[in-house]
Amino acid sequence: MTENLRPSGAHPTDQDPTAYPYASSPGTAGAAGTESSPGTAYSPGASYSPGAAYDGAPGGYPPPPPYAPAGRRRAKRPMALLAAVALAAGVVGGGVATLVGQLNDGGSGATGSGGAVNGTTVSQSSKGTVSGVAEAVSPAIVEIGAASSAGNSTGSGVVITEDGEIVTNNHVISGAQQIQVTLSTGRTYTADVVGTDPDKDLALIKLRGASGLKTAALGDSSQVKVGDEVVAIGSPEGLTGTVTSGIISALDRDVTVAKDDSGSSGQGQGRQGGGQQWPFEFGGQQFNGDTGEETTTYKALQTDASLNPGNSGGALINMNGEIIGINSAMYAPSSAAAGSGSAAGSVGLGFAIPVNTLKADLDTLRAGDGS
Repeated sequence: MTENLRPSGAHPTDQDPTAYPYASSPGTAGAAGTESSPGTAYSPGASYSPGAAYDGAPGGYPPPPPYAPAGRRRAKRPMALLAAVALAAGVVGGGVATLVGQLNDGGSGATGSGGAVNGTTVSQSSKGTVSGVAEAVSPAIVEIGAASSAGNSTGSGVVITEDGEIVTNNHVISGAQQIQVTLSTGRTYTADVVGTDPDKDLALIKLRGASGLKTAALGDSSQVKVGDEVVAIGSPEGLTGTVTSGIISALDRDVTVAKDDSGSSGQGQGRQGGGQQWPFEFGGQQFNGDTGEETTTYKALQTDASLNPGNSGGALINMNGEIIGINSAMYAPSSAAAGSGSAAGSVGLGFAIPVNTLKADLDTLRAGDGS
């Protein structure tokens, strides 16, 4: 038998492959993952033949350590990471929850369009507060000044695209020869009428040369419930950016309004501002003046959020910062009195066109095909 003179720990380069200890036969000791048979264990002084597989024999490689348990521990780490991220999501809100979803679906990050409308919404920390809603949405609410042969009037509008599409009431701009729009920043633009729909008291105008404007997010008025908190933003009496709050006090009110500014009094009462209030009819009675012969009726949201002359065309907003209605009419009892020339304030009876009515009418307004 030839003595192996290789120093301890050195690796042979010409060893017979049959001596490799990882493929021992049954009954030999030392094969990785192979159980040794009784009686074949090595004892000091025992002789062995070259090529025998023994894990401790000189010239043989030591067997690999048992890595399987450690491997199982490593396999659990991604799940442990997901659990930790999920716990963090429960603490800080939706942003991390999105991350968890991406990890679980392979990080694709794909999202469906779902017909979503881009806009400014309230941050997680500000949801449910009037101040949070006002801060988020006020930049998308504008003041509209309309000049006509009957004089000047003031209304409000909601920016829905970055290049200056603005939704308002038809009665705000009906008969206007010139339209000036003032943003919350104080910057003023000239606007053109894109389309009107007198039957729904809606109109779409567009600013000249505008870009990068803050836009409002259009919500879902079918989800609105009586008692929901709301915020109204507009320019009553020219007071730009006025914020009021209240609740939804009723749904599906049949409100009748004049189609244009040709009411029987002939004083431009079809628009709000400058002491003139928009006349409307409810329950067979007329309020704030004569609605005239040309009228239209729509289902409205009723709110006790204060609406005053100039709020027409402005936004009624839920506590997530989404537009749920376009403010369109208000009840002011003293204005109905004969000889009264003053504009009465809100008594908690305001009405708004549901935003779903607007969304269904947008294509018609953009095409200029309104009735």
